[in-house]
Amino acid sequence: MESAETPILKDLVLIGGGHSHITVLKKFGMKPIPGVRLTLICRDLQAPYSSMLPGFIAGHYSFDESHIDLAPLARFAKARFFCNEVTMVDPKSNQIFCKDRPPVKYDLLSINIGSAPNTTSVLGAENNVMPVKPINGFVDHWNQIRERVLAACSKTRVGIVGGGAGGVEIALAIQFRLKQLLRAQKDQMHDVEFHLFTANDILPTHNSKVREKYRRILTERGIILHADHKIVEVEPNIITCSNGTTHELEEILWVTMASAQNWLKESGLAVSPKGFVKVHDTLESISHPGIFAVGDIADVVNHPRPKSGVFAVRQGPPLTRNLKRALLGKPLKPYNPQHQFLSLITTGDKYAVASRSNWAAEGKLIWHWKNWIDRRFVKKFNELRDMDEEKSPNVSKGLADQNVIKEISAIAMRCGGCGAKVGATVLERALQQLNPVERSDVLVGLHEPDDAAVVEVPRNKVMVHTVDAFRAFIDDPYVFGQIAANHSMGDIFAMGGEPQTALSIVTLPFGLEDKVEDDLKQLMAGAMKVLQETGTALVGGHTSEGAEMSLGFAINGLIDKDRILRKAGMKVGDKIVLTKPVGTGTLFAADMRHKARGNWVHAALSSMLQSNKAGADILFKHKTNACTDVTGFGLLGHLVEMAKPSQVDVTLELGKIPVLDGAIDLIKDGIFSSLQPQNVRLRRAIRNVDRAAQEPLYPIIFDPQTSGGLLASLPAENAGACVDELKIAGYRETSVIGTVTENTGTLEPITLTA
Repeated sequence: MESAETPILKDLVLIGGGHSHITVLKKFGMKPIPGVRLTLICRDLQAPYSSMLPGFIAGHYSFDESHIDLAPLARFAKARFFCNEVTMVDPKSNQIFCKDRPPVKYDLLSINIGSAPNTTSVLGAENNVMPVKPINGFVDHWNQIRERVLAACSKTRVGIVGGGAGGVEIALAIQFRLKQLLRAQKDQMHDVEFHLFTANDILPTHNSKVREKYRRILTERGIILHADHKIVEVEPNIITCSNGTTHELEEILWVTMASAQNWLKESGLAVSPKGFVKVHDTLESISHPGIFAVGDIADVVNHPRPKSGVFAVRQGPPLTRNLKRALLGKPLKPYNPQHQFLSLITTGDKYAVASRSNWAAEGKLIWHWKNWIDRRFVKKFNELRDMDEEKSPNVSKGLADQNVIKEISAIAMRCGGCGAKVGATVLERALQQLNPVERSDVLVGLHEPDDAAVVEVPRNKVMVHTVDAFRAFIDDPYVFGQIAANHSMGDIFAMGGEPQTALSIVTLPFGLEDKVEDDLKQLMAGAMKVLQETGTALVGGHTSEGAEMSLGFAINGLIDKDRILRKAGMKVGDKIVLTKPVGTGTLFAADMRHKARGNWVHAALSSMLQSNKAGADILFKHKTNACTDVTGFGLLGHLVEMAKPSQVDVTLELGKIPVLDGAIDLIKDGIFSSLQPQNVRLRRAIRNVDRAAQEPLYPIIFDPQTSGGLLASLPAENAGACVDELKIAGYRETSVIGTVTENTGTLEPITLTA
């Protein structure tokens, strides 16, 4: 069968979710290049908009209002989103190294990770101050600072080091917010004293009129300005200045001297003395063609400019243009940043100062103007419309040479049957990097040249077999590999067994040989991580090409005859325990439509990555009578599978069901998994369905789960201790959700209560 999908020809990887990269994502989403795969690597799920940070601190904006949610934006751009931190780039092998995952390959790379205040150039600063950048880290610390100040019994002295626009705005915003909070708890503001330290004068990159206005404002607000006070040493709660003065401070915030992450220099890129990547006017590295850098982390060698978010925002369109031109083999175009630009600087309250060249103005209207600009900017990236799928994309001119075009033609004519298998060379190279668990009961395994695996069954054990597979629902093959392996072993754990061996069932999208090989490496590296953690030996499998990625496993397990847990075994009086929250179906249905928040999806993935192994052991220890894992049929479907063969009835308490963050919001918006309507047919098993259907949580019991938790029935006297132990083991959402009751002989064994 001929596929309408365009094979992946080039990988464009974006490191960091800075202001320029969010523009790249939006523009690629609106106008993609067929044959280009886009990947975003960022350690944060939400990208803070730096212009709104002072307003967030001052309480004018919520977290969501001042941040851009990267997960739905990446989904809109059809980009893979790897939530991880980069530690090194190897330009020779075109690989990006991250924490706790395999290297990521690229053909074209762009870096937009922002800068951080340099705390290493001042003695003692690194361990005794709180940097304001990176902003996401500061947001967490700001909450802690706020709580400490509000709880203090004596005067608190807050010092802000840095007299630029960032330092001045942060000082005024923090003072304004704390004043509001102290007033709310009927405290006196004189218990908090603010000091602003600067090596020279405040706002050095702005005109004298602006500086004069802010000197007046700082004086009016009671913030003590220490101009010409260069910090030379920081001790715990003490700073020493070059003029010999020392100052005791309970809180020290650092908003000065931007610097870069060390890995940029260590990767061999040409950098400035402060570590910033040197780039041409085209925003491409002066030392490594094919690597771009923008925003605070870059120095445009011919156009030096101050580190300001305004330049990162304005570099977004020219960066997008040159990335596309580079992908298509076209000459790059220079970017010439403007010398003068308008700055709108806030004063904590809803008041601001406008600065440009030798002109300055202030007032409430300027704040409202800035508020309108900032909200409009964030809204562009948080409110995304659905994009129509391209039915038959063509390869863009310039993206590939004639040799690659020939390979594409071969891909388009891929055979079915055994002709659809992944090539032996690709498979061999990928398998060489796998190190399966060594088990003495595996006689012939993965690295043997035989036609099948040979496995021994230990004495007094019986075998338990299961198989499961599904197509990818996320774009990160490494994480998908882990989830697929966890999901496939769920049935073994639910029956009280120990997984012994696994056979993989892999389908990879059509593509160039090196792209297919890299996908296979990433996918199997994730799966192997889970298999190794559970002592499961990978002994073989089948790998083929198809329209989309899918993965599954046939799992062999071992079990003692007297340990077998079955669905049929519920006893009257038992309590019903669920070990993981539900909601993955609606969350990933929403994610496909870029309607799910990044933190919701991240929490769901974390739940799906959690193995049921420890949970099964704890349930067995507490004399569980019946058990199953919650997967595609949803909570109700699996509960019915337990109740009917056990010949009992069940009372299910909707309000006790643990639910993943965001799932109820999405259900209220009418977003459901495509399997939900089929699961809803099981409502015939509910005795009081008409009344129960009015409850807000009612739809969640039909939601299909991937790598869901265990659903178990155990004696009531054991339930409390069992739940406590499960929570200690990491199943923090575990809950008793119902009770097993006498069989009434009706066809509807389930009763729902609020």
